Amino acid sequence: MNLVVIILTYNESRHVTRAMASVAEIASQVLVVDSGSTDDTVRVAESHGATVLYHPFVNQAKQFQWALDNAPISADWIFRLDADEIIEPDLADEIRRRLPVLAADVTGIVLKRKHIFMGRWVRRGGRYPLLMLRIFRRGKGHIEDRWMDEHIVVTEGRTVTFNGGFIDHNLNDLTYFVDKHNKYATREAIEALNQELGLFGRDEALSSESASWQAAFKRWGKERVYNRIPFTVSAPLYFLWRYIFQLGFLDGREGLVYHFLQGYWYRFLVGARKMELQRAIAHLSDKHEICAELSRLTGLKLVAGTD
Repeated sequence: MNLVVIILTYNESRHVTRAMASVAEIASQVLVVDSGSTDDTVRVAESHGATVLYHPFVNQAKQFQWALDNAPISADWIFRLDADEIIEPDLADEIRRRLPVLAADVTGIVLKRKHIFMGRWVRRGGRYPLLMLRIFRRGKGHIEDRWMDEHIVVTEGRTVTFNGGFIDHNLNDLTYFVDKHNKYATREAIEALNQELGLFGRDEALSSESASWQAAFKRWGKERVYNRIPFTVSAPLYFLWRYIFQLGFLDGREGLVYHFLQGYWYRFLVGARKMELQRAIAHLSDKHEICAELSRLTGLKLVAGTD
């Protein structure tokens, strides 16, 4: 195989062994980019053969792009794998069989991710399959420079879809889930404010050709429709759409918890956080002053763009 797997970590000792084991037969190289773990993540990763690099964390996009630009990548294909994700044997077999014989104009591979929550596969509510471009030829792709909802995109060529199992299964509890999504909400609120105010550059590379049609359609729907509706209306409507019309209620009690938290509470929190930040900067007009104030309020390192 001629495939490097890149995993970003921070205190992922309970996940990283599982992730690395799932790609052991297809990866010619595993690179772990750690941002200062205080648990056994680094030791565990190195004991399983990974090359571990350190880089201070700003956001997911900048961390992964740093790896692309600076890590000692020797393979022709690059696979972005989150620490809490797993490649199932059928997908590993498909990658092993198909990757070496792909046509030269194929530069990206889209995978079908499924989500496990509280031990249950969430199949409905628009959550399966989630089509994500995760494997690409070296030099033919990059990750969008965004604070949230970043996607890998290819700069040329075409993409194909592999059908094997690709699982997102975080083993942490609901406290972790809520804390993570609280942080996500701040970043997504920043993206929504940037969409309205043009504070800094926005990566617009995502399209059905550069990634997946699903990802491009969701981005269009969020930015052109959803974000223009008051969150007090859009959040409950989105939850009802997922839970009723997309049959989320068939996912059982675990599905109800997931769809309510991720499809209503989180969307409502994004809207509320955006409103809070809007009020805090309402008296400012200079982009640099706005970014400085938002940085102070959120802890994020926001830099205004140049006109």
